[in-house]
Amino acid sequence: MRQGTGDGGRAPAMADVARVAGVSAQTVSRALGGHPNVQETTRAKVLAAVEQLGYRKNTAAGMLSSGRSRTLGVVTLQTGFFSRTALTVGVERAARAAGYAVSTAATASLDPAAVEDALLRLADQRVEGVVLAVPLIRVSRRIEQLTAAVPTVAVDGSRTPDTEVVAVDQSAAARLATTHLLELGHRTVWHVAGPGEWLDAASRAQGWRDVLEAAGADVPPALAGDWSPASGHRAGLILGRIPEVTAVFVASDEMAFGVIRALHDLGRRVPEDVSVVGVDDIALAAYCSPPLTTVAQPFAEMGALAVAHLLRQVARPAAPPAPVSVEPTLVVRSSTAAVRAS
Repeated sequence: MRQGTGDGGRAPAMADVARVAGVSAQTVSRALGGHPNVQETTRAKVLAAVEQLGYRKNTAAGMLSSGRSRTLGVVTLQTGFFSRTALTVGVERAARAAGYAVSTAATASLDPAAVEDALLRLADQRVEGVVLAVPLIRVSRRIEQLTAAVPTVAVDGSRTPDTEVVAVDQSAAARLATTHLLELGHRTVWHVAGPGEWLDAASRAQGWRDVLEAAGADVPPALAGDWSPASGHRAGLILGRIPEVTAVFVASDEMAFGVIRALHDLGRRVPEDVSVVGVDDIALAAYCSPPLTTVAQPFAEMGALAVAHLLRQVARPAAPPAPVSVEPTLVVRSSTAAVRAS
């Protein structure tokens, strides 16, 4: 027998793993399935044999025998936005640690028909649960039926009657950013918002507005972006030409990069002339020029929480929902400073 193959050059089977490990095929099956009655020394021998032979468990056969796919699904938007990628990575890590695979269904738009299609693709794969990582602006009857049939956790505040929500408090993120700028002495705070169809963007805009109104500050008109640095740059070119702008809360780090670049292009210094705060705390935020003050969102933690809640639903379908709201944190860097005296 050659490493990585069974007899006669065929792919290694469970019986080959059992022979190399010196245990029965049933013990191999239990060890790989996480059975609690398998001793750790035995499990280690089985895993060593798996590694030696290059054995891959036959998932299809497992589905037939157990009726379970051991797979979770993620519905996400076709985008390069850091938040969606980071969240999916968090889901995959947590799922893998729990012995699950992850299947991703990307949708090109937020139209209900596109979301329905993504959910149907995952249902066809017999996923045991779904992480819904897109905002549901409009919920169709079909979406309600699909999320009722498969345990579903939403991570951006969207929900149907049968969807459990695990989300960051986006209004709190905006309140942290806006309060920080007001406490630095700025008379008001301008805002570059995300797309109107995103619930995250709407919640951040509302939180910004609430803080200004509570402080008795003027509420300037918000500028709309699309999460991209280019849209932030366009907004920054407008804001940079308004002399009274001294503080800007931007609804994402990537748009904030564009705002800062536009201010630099116009000769407005950050933070000496204009302070800027973003949201997300992506890896590049600390290396922006100047390093970006931002509100951090724990994407990996969100992914792990979503998986934990899904597995809870899978194990206890009748359990009442246990929604979770995760608090964001302000990370102060060099893009904000006390307002300069006139």
